[in-house]
Parts: sequence; C-alpha cells; structure tokens
Amino acid sequence: MLKIRLSTNLLPLCLLFSLTVFTSTRSEAQSIVIPVETQHNALVLQTDSSKYLGTVYFGKKLSKSSEYAQVKNQSKQTVDYTGMLNSVYTPSGSRNLLEPALTVTHSDGNNSADLTYVSHEVKKIDGNVSLISILLKDPAYNFNVTLFYKIYYKEDVIEQWSSIKHNEKGNVTLHKYASANLHLTGSAYYLNQYHGDWVKEMQPEESKLTHGIKTLDSKLGTRANLFQPSVFMVSVNKPATEDEGTVLFASLEYSGNFRTDLEVDYQDNLRIISGINNYASPYTLKPNEEFVTPIFLYTLSTQGKGVASRNLQNWARNYKLLDGKGTRLTLLNNWEATYFDFNESKLAGLLKDTKKLGVDLFLLDDGWFANKYPRNGDVAGLGDWEENKQKLPNGISSLVKEAQNNNVKFGIWIEPEMVNPKSMLYEKHPDWVIKQPKRDEHYFRNQLVLDLTNPKVQDFVFGVVDDLFTKNPALAYIKWDCNSVIFNAHSATLKNQNHFYIEYMRGLYNVLERIRAKYPKVPMMLCSGGGGRVDYAALQYFTEFWPSDNTDPLERIFMQWEYSYFYPAIASANHVTDWGKQPIKFRTDVAMMGKLGFDIVVNDLVANDLKFCQDAIKNYDTVKSIIWQGDQYRLSDPRSSNVASMLYINEQKSSGVIFNYLVSSRYGANSNLPVLLKGLDPAKNYKIQEINLYPGTTSTIKGDQIFSGDFLMKVGFNPDLNLVRTSVVLKVEESN
Repeated sequence: MLKIRLSTNLLPLCLLFSLTVFTSTRSEAQSIVIPVETQHNALVLQTDSSKYLGTVYFGKKLSKSSEYAQVKNQSKQTVDYTGMLNSVYTPSGSRNLLEPALTVTHSDGNNSADLTYVSHEVKKIDGNVSLISILLKDPAYNFNVTLFYKIYYKEDVIEQWSSIKHNEKGNVTLHKYASANLHLTGSAYYLNQYHGDWVKEMQPEESKLTHGIKTLDSKLGTRANLFQPSVFMVSVNKPATEDEGTVLFASLEYSGNFRTDLEVDYQDNLRIISGINNYASPYTLKPNEEFVTPIFLYTLSTQGKGVASRNLQNWARNYKLLDGKGTRLTLLNNWEATYFDFNESKLAGLLKDTKKLGVDLFLLDDGWFANKYPRNGDVAGLGDWEENKQKLPNGISSLVKEAQNNNVKFGIWIEPEMVNPKSMLYEKHPDWVIKQPKRDEHYFRNQLVLDLTNPKVQDFVFGVVDDLFTKNPALAYIKWDCNSVIFNAHSATLKNQNHFYIEYMRGLYNVLERIRAKYPKVPMMLCSGGGGRVDYAALQYFTEFWPSDNTDPLERIFMQWEYSYFYPAIASANHVTDWGKQPIKFRTDVAMMGKLGFDIVVNDLVANDLKFCQDAIKNYDTVKSIIWQGDQYRLSDPRSSNVASMLYINEQKSSGVIFNYLVSSRYGANSNLPVLLKGLDPAKNYKIQEINLYPGTTSTIKGDQIFSGDFLMKVGFNPDLNLVRTSVVLKVEESN
C-alpha cells in the first residue's frame, strides 16, 4: 500500500482543488493521481507502475475530476526511452537523457540520482490558499526531495519550490537544484523573453522555440535582472494575443543568479526547469541539513495575456508585494534639480517647493554623506554613512523638522550594500569587500560590493538603516539603491567559496528580514539604476520599484507596458522629469500610470505648467485607488499602433480611467479609429469625461454623452488624439 498523508482539516467542497486523489483500477499497479487545481486550470501529477511521478496534464480544469486518471491514456507520446520524459523533478545520472532538475554526488562518490513517490500531504492555509507537499525518495540512498505547490485558487497562481535533504554518512554535493520542472504539451511553443541594459530595460523579444535548449540566465550576482530579466511568457500552439490563446507567465522569485532552461524534447513536449543558477555554485549539503530552493511562480491563461497579467497583479497585491493593498506617497526628488551640489539652504527651498507642488514627501537623493572623502560625485564616500558637515552642518534631523514645518514628509537615499574604494569603510575593513586576493579590482560605477556572506557586514548594512530611523523617527521613506554587479566573486571569511553566490543572497534577505521586523511598514523603493533588482522575492520587503533611469515619457510608455504584464501599477515608481521633448502634460500623464513622483525644478516651471502639475496631483488623488487596485486592460498596443491606450477599472466596474497617448507623429498620425474598451459591464451605462486638461485648453470630448458598456466594448470610443492633443486622460463613470 502506498501511504498518502492528508490534512485532517479538510477544505470545503468548493475548494477540493488540491485534495482530490485518485487511485487507478489498473491491475498492474496502484496509481496515484494528484490534481493541483486552481479556479480555471489543473496541473495533474500521476505515478506509474514504478512509483515515478510525472505530469500528465496541464491546462483547463476538467468538469469531472474523476477523469484525470484517464488523461495519461490519451497521451500523444509514442516512445519514452527512459520512462522519465514527463518527470515532475528529473534527476540525472540514472535513466534520464534530458536536461535534469537535480544533479548530485552522493557521499560515496556515486553521481546518480533516482526519485520515486513516497507520500503527499495537503494543508489548508485559508479559504483561498492551500499547500501540497510531495515526498520523493531515492530508493538506494537516504536522500529525499520534497516538492511544494502553493495554490492561490481564485488568482490561478501557483508558487512551486523544492526542499532537498539527506541523512547519508557524509556530505552530498548538489550540482543542480532546480525549484521547478514543468511539462507542457502542444504543437508549437513561442517564448516571449526580455533583455535590456541601463536605460534600455524590458525589451521584449518573441521567438518560436525549436528542439534543443534555450537558457535564460544571469551570472551577475546582484542586479541579476540588468541584462536578462527572469520573467518570461510561453504561448502554446500559437503566439497569444492580449485576449486570445494559451499562455504561461512565469518567473523565479530570486534576486541573485537564476537559470531557466526551456527544452523542446524529441516528443515535441516543452520542459521548463528553473531555479538558482548553478554556475560556480556546487553546494555541499551536510547530513540533516535542508536546502530550500527559491520559489518559481507561474500562472496559466487560456484567454490570452491580459487574463494572465491580471492574475499576477491581483496575486501580488493580495499576497506578495509589501503593503500591496495599502497606499503610496507622492514625492518630489531633488536629484535632477541638484545632483550632488546642494546645501541646507537649497534643500530648504526644495522643501517649500514640495509643499507648493502639492505632493506628500520630499526625497533627498545621493550626496548627503561622508566627510573624509566627501560624496561630491560617484567616485568617493560610499560606505561612510555620516552626514556631510559642510553640506548639512545641522544634520538630517534638521531637514526632517523642516519638512514637518512645511507639512510634508521626508525620505532619504541610501546604497548600503556598496562601497567606494575611496572611503573610510574600505580603509578600515578591506576584508568586508568582495574581491579576489590575487586579482586586480574591477569597478562598476566606481564601486565594489560589500560581502553579505559575512555576518558582521550584515550587521553593518542593517545598522545603516537602523541608525537613520533611531536618530530620525519621523523619517518616512527609503530609496534603496544598488548599482554594482559582482566582479571577482570571493569572500575573505567564507569557508566554502562554492557557496558564495547563494550565501550572498541569504545574507541580503537576512538583512531585509531584520529591517522589516523592526520597521514593518515604512515605504521603501527598490532601485538600481533601473529594473535590475525587481523580483517578487525582493518585493516582499519593498513597496515599489524603479523601472528605469530612462524617464523619457515616450520610452516609459513602452517600458511600463511590458512591466505591467508581471507587476501591478502600485509597485511602479514613475517620476516626471525633464527627459524627453514632450510637454509637461504628456510627461505627467505617463507618470500617473503607477506611483506618481516628480524630479523637476519646480521654480523653473512657467505658471501654467506649475498650475497643471498642481491640478494633476489633485486629479491623481481622485483616481489613484483605481490605478493601484483596479483591473488593468491594455486597449491599444504602442508597438503595433500609433496609439497607446490603457484602462484601469474598479472591481465594481463602475469607475475607471483611460490613459491615451499618440506614440507616432508620422504622416499626421492621429486616433482616426475608436479604441475598443474592455472589462466593462455591458448592461451598465457610462459617461466618459476628459480630465487632466492643461490650463486654458478645452476638451473636444463631449462629456455629457451616455454609452452602454456593450457599445463601448463593441464599437469603441475615440480619444481624439492628434499632433496637438498627444496625451488624453479619460475618466469613465457609471451613469443612470
């Protein structure tokens, strides 16, 4: 008899998506079927006669759960040379001939692994979330792998990871240790991946996957997403559109080196294996030590990219993003107004500008610290977190008080993981720096990375944040930067250098855990000269991220469009700057499609520009809850149209806001066709009015007209964009 452990705290009937277990009636052996079901989809696992557990189905949920046991019989597979083609966690060195999820060297030197099903357990976490754990064991060794599937039923989201443990007589070496091993079937597969660089983040690239292995990976150590983000999409059979097609959205929740292998095998199946990049990282696992992999996140949609996107956005707000259901602060940043050149007098003026502009917070950026090697540029001072006495003789506390006198909050920039070689910290603790003892130092933005594998360095980085809050309890915001990748990976204190990249990330997460334990709600921006640090492991500790240093609003439309597939608008920090040639209205409208901020010289604004910004902030306050918490619908794609159009609508489908932009000026471009709306209630009536008008202009939109939701979704609405009206914001309201 195969033992199956089930939680005694059973789910209600409507949520039996993770508890249903079937035993086949085949005479040759008992077969266990484990359907991992969400509201609309099912991932079905089944054992064979040798207790090997494989994936037999991944797609739309069946009406009759009992029929999952018959799925395997309908498989198109003709010859499985190893019996492990669809393994849920493929080991290497035994019968497998394909890319493995697991590669080990046992304590006796044996380089093979084999995993068979032992038992599984289901735990109900709440009415929407459950956790399935499946124990697999090597029949020849005291070596176990437990697979975890955390199911978010309503959101159609699954988080998957693995735990590896053994009780052999000596150490085991893990050469590869994936988080997940998915198996998809179809006639063709299309990968939508992303690439980038500084100010060129989130560039999409779609291609058909051919036989062999396509690898998405990073070896940067930190800023892992700088060149190759870990997020991706896979369309099955044909490229998915916004509203049609089967598509998988996926990503590794990890801020360090990652690796995702996508292999089209000899049976035309797609195998996706994702986890920590095993590059330069064989891991020595001691007896009874547990190695837990990062989480691999995915959602499947059979109705196109829009549904998958909304699945992830809802999941993130409800379960992952720090304070995802909360509010955010609008701000004025001093960076582009002063760069490193400021003093208390200049900052006092900017604090008054913050109040005049009408935002919530003033953010002091880089350049406020260091004395022996003053931070007057990016070549010195990083690591010496003391107020610069020449610039700020009265310290940060005086600025916090001045902000309070102006009825605004105060935030500050830090980059605590990094150090300039020209700093007191480097002089005092050269052993705290990541560098090879026999190699020349290599710098990224004139700096090096601190060694977070060292507990003393962890204490130091935590102390940077803790000291700021201890001395300034009213401090209301942190902008946490990270501008370096890791060169010459080596720790002066780590005993096993093979563990360096993994221990570095453990050290970072340990610091962030400590910060959030003491300061659980303080807003923090995840910044790294762009999107090089954004992932859902990091966003557990941060309220928002900085998509790119490229704040040209035309470029930002494209970047924010791509980010929005994977991250909700409330997480995207968007600033109005002087980048680009577009007018202040266009720049502000684009920045409103997320968490609004400004990085401009307020005193340089002409009267009407200032008036527009002040009014726009007031308008933003009336619609920001819809932008942050509403459902997002992409109406017109800027990559295939002259017009970019994005709709956010509340859960009741009673109130929404549409952002419309002319992204091409060729041949007198305009919006000569109506934009089809989505997500409305066809039976409700709506009014559409233009908001965010520039002072002295009149809208061409007749705001007193009433349209049915059915009309707006089938016939559409023309925002009347042209070379004069390049940006139009429309408010949609239910009307009797």
